[in-house]
Amino acid sequence: MTRLLVTGAGGMLGRDLVTVLHTRADLKVTAATRAELDVTDPIAVRGAVADHDIVINAAAWTNVDGAEADEAAATAVNGTGVANLAAACVATGARLIQVSTDYVLAGDAQTPYPEDAPTAPVNAYGRGKLVGEQAITRLLPDTGYVVRTAWLYGAHGSNFVSTMLRLANQREHLDVVDDQHGQPTWSHTLAERLVALADAALDGQAAPGVYHGTCSGQTTWYGLARAAFMLAGLDPDRIRPTTSDRFPRPAPRPAYSVLSHSRWEAAGFPPLPDWHTTLVHAFRSPDPPAPWKIVGSSPSSPA
Repeated sequence: MTRLLVTGAGGMLGRDLVTVLHTRADLKVTAATRAELDVTDPIAVRGAVADHDIVINAAAWTNVDGAEADEAAATAVNGTGVANLAAACVATGARLIQVSTDYVLAGDAQTPYPEDAPTAPVNAYGRGKLVGEQAITRLLPDTGYVVRTAWLYGAHGSNFVSTMLRLANQREHLDVVDDQHGQPTWSHTLAERLVALADAALDGQAAPGVYHGTCSGQTTWYGLARAAFMLAGLDPDRIRPTTSDRFPRPAPRPAYSVLSHSRWEAAGFPPLPDWHTTLVHAFRSPDPPAPWKIVGSSPSSPA
């Protein structure tokens, strides 16, 4: 029986990974939350990885602005912690799937970034995640996988969709930036793809390296907010477009976070579905988060 370890199992993506994996009777799954496994502790990491065939690392420092204030602490988790996992996998022969981010790229392109695009992070969070990617390239060239995602939302934890719908109860209008472009990605959809990639990696059907785990298509934060309002039965005209300079943040954000998905085909997978389609599925899931249930009626499809 295949033995699989999920780190960061208490986070938004980690909880979805555990949900997906619990449907698999052929896997023996160990789910380790941050409290149960500190990836910055190499001794604890070695003990956790032992006797597992594959590791999916969803443990991460996700506070982008907080990373700007304490880059060393963020990099300890997102960089050194990944190196610890990679070193443990070298010792045991396990494969490693690392969840990374579009923030390792410059974000100034005008066409989707290929998987082999030069990296050039613009903030501390991206620099720390790049350290993690580089550790996998260095230590696990034949058995390491990097899956970059972006604009992640889901049922668990803080995310843009839930924030917009919570604020709908507090404000008549919401000003949302319309000059940052990306691919909203439902964490459950990404979890399903990560598990499928784990299967393909173990079967020798997926080459190691970088994959882009974002939904297809693209929109802006303004477009995503309008779509979420429509699905919640709210008036999308309550969302008003604005520009990023109206909302200065400690960490610079990339203006263009659209990724291409060509490597999936070589591994036998289609790209992830269109962001609009998965957003509809997220709202129609059996147990969406409370803020997504603002209106009691069934959600309508966005135009």
